[in-house]
Amino acid sequence: MSEGEIHESELIYELEANPPAAEKFFAALQHVLASFVGVITPTLIIGGALGLGAEIPYLISMALMVSGVGTIIQAKKPMNIGAGMICVQGTSFAFLSSVLAAGFLAKAQGGGPDEILAMIMGVCFLGAFIEIGLSQFLPQLRKLITPIVTGTVITIIGISLIKVGLTDLGGGQWLLDNKPEFWGSLQNLALGFIVMISIIVLNRSSNQWIRLSSIVIGLVIGFVIAAVMGKISFGSLFAVQQVISIPIPFKYGFDFDIIAFIPIALIYIITTIESSGDITANCMISKQEIKGEGYLTRIKNGVLGDGVNSAIAAVFNTFPNTTFSQNNGVIQLTGIASRHVGVWIGIILVIMGLFPHVGSILRALPASVLGGATIVMFGTVAVAGVKILSKVDMNRRNMLILAVSFGMGFGVLLVPQFAGALVSNVGGTFGKLLGSIFSSAITTGGITVLIMTALMGEKLED
Repeated sequence: MSEGEIHESELIYELEANPPAAEKFFAALQHVLASFVGVITPTLIIGGALGLGAEIPYLISMALMVSGVGTIIQAKKPMNIGAGMICVQGTSFAFLSSVLAAGFLAKAQGGGPDEILAMIMGVCFLGAFIEIGLSQFLPQLRKLITPIVTGTVITIIGISLIKVGLTDLGGGQWLLDNKPEFWGSLQNLALGFIVMISIIVLNRSSNQWIRLSSIVIGLVIGFVIAAVMGKISFGSLFAVQQVISIPIPFKYGFDFDIIAFIPIALIYIITTIESSGDITANCMISKQEIKGEGYLTRIKNGVLGDGVNSAIAAVFNTFPNTTFSQNNGVIQLTGIASRHVGVWIGIILVIMGLFPHVGSILRALPASVLGGATIVMFGTVAVAGVKILSKVDMNRRNMLILAVSFGMGFGVLLVPQFAGALVSNVGGTFGKLLGSIFSSAITTGGITVLIMTALMGEKLED
């Protein structure tokens, strides 16, 4: 059986299909469960590091609401803004270090939570227009948006995310940082592997409904077992400070600093390539073309949607958005690529943000339960990148590009001290800028593959 026939047999609903309401809801719910932690975690990290305290619940609500609105925009593509696919939008981990740098800069100047958030929202809002502008030139830059570039970036994204999934499997980052002696306990590992094995077994079922619900059922199984083990605090499930969250544009004000802006601007450039790769993987899974004018137009509109959604995020007091890689894995596992599901995903996320009590149950899921599910999906993202690279002609030029790009990208992932060495040895603003770039495998690998593709010409003869 050919690869195309395999994809066809695995896809239950194609891009323009409109499944029954019940199936759309179950598929949307699985996307929400796959992305929920990714949406709120950067906010928790940023809020905790910058001492934002009482503002964190509101910021989480805004993150969920904006993610929902952005996902609807990507699915509905109003005014050709959006890819017209299930491109779940969520807070981007790629911006973490740059956003924290902007926040610490405002804090060093004596700013409180309002001043810190005003600075972050100001630089993130203006930076979004870099991605918006680049999106309009993507067709002219098609020599750079090649399978070797997108495949490399997607593979690095997937492998980078696997680290997050495995950390959750052992009990989560908080446990690893604060109580490392309990991280990786047999209870946590058993819980995570039960969820993982459940998803694998359920997804192999010939029953469409069981396959469709594999992630939801796996997480429910994990939740129930965790409750029996006493790992869920039912008393705190609905302990939310507010009944409803109201979006207020630029609630904390608007500020700008060029030093804070430059690292943010660079990450927006990389995010443009990252989103191109994610949308390309989505096209492959959804049986859409990955070459030609139609493909380039979809990439252009999808990246434009990412930029517009990041601008909306800054206006409504949350951090830059991007197309989530892990949701490509959900499409692969469920076999549902219908863009109509994207609208349902967006509605669920908006409701969760508007009514914080709805999301409190999901926040109670132990990290090991989520890790058991996400490690499967993150691995699927890496495989999607490998699939793209498998179509690349492995001549001397391309092998050299891959070798150096993977070497640099995975190198900074395995040796995080490299970024710190640059900061201390180079010094000054430029040193901090280099440290920000080389602290991310995605940023490092993405810039490397772009530069080498641009400089090395068409090919080297073997």
